[in-house]
Amino acid sequence: MRTLDRLAARPLFMCCFRPFFLATAVYGVLVLLVWLAFLGAGQGVPAVPGGPFVWHAHELMFGFGLAAAAGFVLTALPEFTATAAFGRRVALAMVLLWAAGRLAFWSSGWLGAAGVVLSALLNVGFMGALVVLVAPRLWRDPERPHLSFLWGLVAMGLAVAGFQADVLRGLYPMRWVLVGVGVMMALILIVLGRVSMRIVNDALDAERVRHRAEEPLLRREDDEIVDYRARPPRRNLAIFGIALYTAADFLWPGSVVSGWLALAAAAAIFNVLNDWHVGRALFSRWALMLYAVYWLMALGYALIGVAALGAPLAPSAGLHLLTVGAMGVSIFAVLCIAGRTHAGFELDLRPWVQVAAIALCSAALARAASGFPGLPVAALRALSGAAWVLGYGLAAIYLGAVFMRARPDAGTGCEEVLNEPGVA
Repeated sequence: MRTLDRLAARPLFMCCFRPFFLATAVYGVLVLLVWLAFLGAGQGVPAVPGGPFVWHAHELMFGFGLAAAAGFVLTALPEFTATAAFGRRVALAMVLLWAAGRLAFWSSGWLGAAGVVLSALLNVGFMGALVVLVAPRLWRDPERPHLSFLWGLVAMGLAVAGFQADVLRGLYPMRWVLVGVGVMMALILIVLGRVSMRIVNDALDAERVRHRAEEPLLRREDDEIVDYRARPPRRNLAIFGIALYTAADFLWPGSVVSGWLALAAAAAIFNVLNDWHVGRALFSRWALMLYAVYWLMALGYALIGVAALGAPLAPSAGLHLLTVGAMGVSIFAVLCIAGRTHAGFELDLRPWVQVAAIALCSAALARAASGFPGLPVAALRALSGAAWVLGYGLAAIYLGAVFMRARPDAGTGCEEVLNEPGVA
């Protein structure tokens, strides 16, 4: 216990997002390097039930993706519900449980039946612990305005449990990874609805300051300032569309019904973009990055839909726009925005952020292009993997240094920056 307490006393465990966001960036690089080794030389992927493609999909969704989700909710929900932050021991215990789940799944093929059971217990246990930690705070919050996070986490927990149940029964478990993709897309919409309110309105404020002579262009006819609002009806419709498609594809995979519902989900996500057309402020660094997430998500469902309706392209083209694109870019944005500000640093304005964001968008587009007929599949997959490694490699280097450092301001916990602007 003394050793664990000394470990927990390090700056890395000051807040739950710090170890999880660092794990997200590092693990994103590790998983893709292993996968590239498999694609290039046919080796390196652990022997797990279901084979190498199951390992790849599982670890990106339930390893990489859930690390980011856990770091965000364990840090943001105490702030949203005006309750005390989770302590250092919680941060250490949860990240160790997540790491144990990764180790157990990697070794499940080697350990046999005992390894499969251990992997199931640890991975389902991690999601159970996450729900148990946040559920009371969300439920007791007056009017329960953030309860959507709880339903999203419960749904993700069911996807993890379903995957492990199929593995234990000897069934091919990929269908549950696809359920996890749908849940992750819904969670991204929920999270970005809150993050974008701050980012886009800050961009609008900066635009007004820089161009006061053009300020009337940012006003309505009644001369009120036009602010950005993430309107719940549009976002809720998009989440509903994603849920319908996910359920249909689970029941009738690749069917015409799921194809039309995928197109409906794409249309609903495009409808969300109507809130975003705020003028030149949209082209600021952070707003544009979040805007790109919606485009990647909508195009992903659109490609899935047309593939199911008979277009000559692989369904994986759209799927990878969702995972490599919407998930990869949104998680990177959250690491940069929430990670730095809650560690006591101002937003990073150095060029590496743009390089990494462009690399991740390029990774998504290249991986999607490999599903189109007549294009060089192997080259595009290699390009996609290399671009992803570049993007998250930069994140691991530049953000890792932030997460392992003490706060540079007067803050003592997870609050946002308390000192004057200008920290790089």
